[in-house]
Amino acid sequence: MLEQLVLGNNQIHDIFPFWLGALPQLQVLILRSNRFHGAIGSWHTNFRFPKLRIIDLSDNEFIGDLPSVYFQNWDAMKLADANHLKVMQANQTFQSPGYTQTFKYIYSMTMTNKGMQRFYQEIPDTFIAIDFSGNNFKGQIPTSIGNLKGLHLLNLGRNNITGHIPSSLMNLTQMESLDLSQNKLSGEIPWQLTRMTFLAFFNVSNNHLTGPIPQGKQFATFPNTSFDGNPGLCGSPLSRACGSSEASPSTPSSSKQGSTSEFDWKFVLMGYGSGLVIGVSIGYCLTSWKHKWFVKTFGKRQRKWTRNERRGT
Repeated sequence: MLEQLVLGNNQIHDIFPFWLGALPQLQVLILRSNRFHGAIGSWHTNFRFPKLRIIDLSDNEFIGDLPSVYFQNWDAMKLADANHLKVMQANQTFQSPGYTQTFKYIYSMTMTNKGMQRFYQEIPDTFIAIDFSGNNFKGQIPTSIGNLKGLHLLNLGRNNITGHIPSSLMNLTQMESLDLSQNKLSGEIPWQLTRMTFLAFFNVSNNHLTGPIPQGKQFATFPNTSFDGNPGLCGSPLSRACGSSEASPSTPSSSKQGSTSEFDWKFVLMGYGSGLVIGVSIGYCLTSWKHKWFVKTFGKRQRKWTRNERRGT
């Protein structure tokens, strides 16, 4: 009959207790800030966590790929029922002859939501959350997470997750907080995420994302800090405009063409200047040579005529 198990902030040194999945009524599992380690075990048909709605494994030492097979079978997270708003509680009834008394125990927990640690004095029974942050999970984000349509909170930050952000997350229409920061995600942010109209907190900072940031709807409300640490991203709210010279520097070919053209003009001008100087020099030399030849030739003839005049011939 166990419905809530909170063991956070201890020094438990163990592997993931997959056998808890056999508990038919378990709804809340908090193992945050311990020393759990290793990969989350392979799927066992008898350990399905049939009613699990909230799981917090943050700040441990888990490794390996994200457990996609678990995401496929957490059926209680696939429901988005907000018609009846109640708080999660346990009722205990004591009976004695002629007297009946019922005690209520209200569930509470501490969890990181929208970037801040928050104490939930009461837990709405519609609240559905997954927090795997602060571990060493690797691999890609499973597309099967997109089937958990009741999710309000998904935190996979501070891991070693690679690959692209799956567009299947657009199916999480109840999502209020999505944190994928401090991983190794690449590619573009899917524009389909703009369909998540309840999204109030979004953080993909410190990844390797590229391309334009989706615009419109909830994305118009996110600050710069949601996208910091991704040099390849552009568009509002960042100051890097997509297609600007800063985002896309001139190609080497155009730079080379410009330098070649400038180089050619320099040679033309240099050739023109050199030709002018050489032409003037040659002209001066020819003029000087002609002058000397004229003086020498006609000087000889003048002296010959003078001698002939003196002889009378």
